[in-house]
Amino acid sequence: MLWAQDSDTIIFGIVIVILVFIGLATMLILFNFMRLYLQAWLTGAHVKIIHMIRMKLCNVDYGLVVKQKIALVSAGVDITTQQIEEHVLARGNIQRVTMAVIAAKKAGITLTWQSAAAIDLAGRDVYDAVRCSVNPKVIDCPDPTKGRQTLDGVCKNGIQLKARARVTVRTKLDRLVGGATEETIIARVGEGIVKAIGSAEDHSIVLANPNLISQAVLHNSLDSQTAFEIVSIDVAEIDVGQNVGANLQADQAAADLRVAQANAEKRRALAVALAQENMAKVEENRALVLQAESEIPRAIAHAIKDGKLGVMDFYNMKNLQADTQMRVAIAGSAGVGAPIATDRPEKPA
Repeated sequence: MLWAQDSDTIIFGIVIVILVFIGLATMLILFNFMRLYLQAWLTGAHVKIIHMIRMKLCNVDYGLVVKQKIALVSAGVDITTQQIEEHVLARGNIQRVTMAVIAAKKAGITLTWQSAAAIDLAGRDVYDAVRCSVNPKVIDCPDPTKGRQTLDGVCKNGIQLKARARVTVRTKLDRLVGGATEETIIARVGEGIVKAIGSAEDHSIVLANPNLISQAVLHNSLDSQTAFEIVSIDVAEIDVGQNVGANLQADQAAADLRVAQANAEKRRALAVALAQENMAKVEENRALVLQAESEIPRAIAHAIKDGKLGVMDFYNMKNLQADTQMRVAIAGSAGVGAPIATDRPEKPA
């Protein structure tokens, strides 16, 4: 009988210990979650303790989730705890998304939690996009970090103009995913400015009215298929560069001069070749003359033999040849154009 009473006492003690352990565990759990639960309940967020326990088991920062829901509900955004938890599990930046949705709500911009979460998961900074939509940002064109300081264009009169513009853009949230970025805006605006400068008849017109460039560029819908809306394009600086037309004309004149010199050298070479050819012909004819002269003595002998040429006629011919050779020798020694000396005295006037 005594043994039965001791057994009941042991069992009762074990039960008491188990109940105390369960009570302590419950109090510990309630202590960990009660502060956040009361804070959510007082702000109207209404996050259940069972949801916090589930997030704890799923290794989700339940404290961050509760705080973000409190901020969203306080800003008037209708959202459930499940939506926030899903974005955390998808490795999204819940804080940036929360700030973006709240900023859009206060600015009167339509941006749902699903859209903001999708933009964030796509790798874009949704909060920065909302800020850019509320406060338009200014883009330098061209981008100085790319190494170019000005956009260079040439007017129809050949004068080069160097321009620099500042483009004010506003983010289009509906085109943020898949839309072209700032680099596309800079490239399109730069192309439009160069085209506008090239269409001007005179550079003085552009210098007097820089807004003509802005108007011409804005009419081309440069922000289509991009993530931005162009608010304004302002020409910040425009300077006169080189006289490209004059430089091109000078280069063309130099090229024409080189062509003319080449043609003249070609004609000179042809003339030298022709002179050499004529000299060869002269030598050839001289050889023919010498060959013909070698036949003269034989012909003279036949003429004397046949009685067609007298001896005195032959000597007179020899004297004439000797006199001619002497005159040629004297002319060669005196120089070209020198008078030929003769033994005949001049007649008195």
